Amino acid sequence: MTTWTIKPEPVIGPAVDEVMRQYFMEMGRRVLGRTATDEELQAVLARDPHQDLSPPSGEFLVARSQEGEFLGCAGLRLFGSTPKTAELKRMYVRPAGRGAGLGRGLLLAVEEAARRLGAARIVCETNTQLTEARSLYTRHGYAEITPYEGHGKADHWFTKALGRG
Repeated sequence: MTTWTIKPEPVIGPAVDEVMRQYFMEMGRRVLGRTATDEELQAVLARDPHQDLSPPSGEFLVARSQEGEFLGCAGLRLFGSTPKTAELKRMYVRPAGRGAGLGRGLLLAVEEAARRLGAARIVCETNTQLTEARSLYTRHGYAEITPYEGHGKADHWFTKALGRG
């Protein structure tokens, strides 16, 4: 069984940039049905940068193996236009971390971080092709809602009220 730790880390630097590149490359393959071009990757990052997944109004959580390998990540930020709402962003499990419950671990860690930031609910968006994500959210109490002010080309939106945990 794979074991890991999940801790906040800075969302800047070459290692995170490389993982974000892998994330967007996979999203391109799965959602667009083709590899995203460098220009498309740069445009996505310009429209929806990940630098705001940092304190004081956000957090970036990284899952690492016992050996320190980057297995996955998830970020959140307080959603400025909606009081007491946090948005889940950049949830990604690299192939080496899949199949062992890491997605669930990251989701629970993000919910706890959102509570610490004062959020009463969390929202997220995803695509039809990302069946694993949609299944994970519904299994953990997320309800599908009408679109909110998101940043991508999502076609499914979810919310969950955050109790005390």
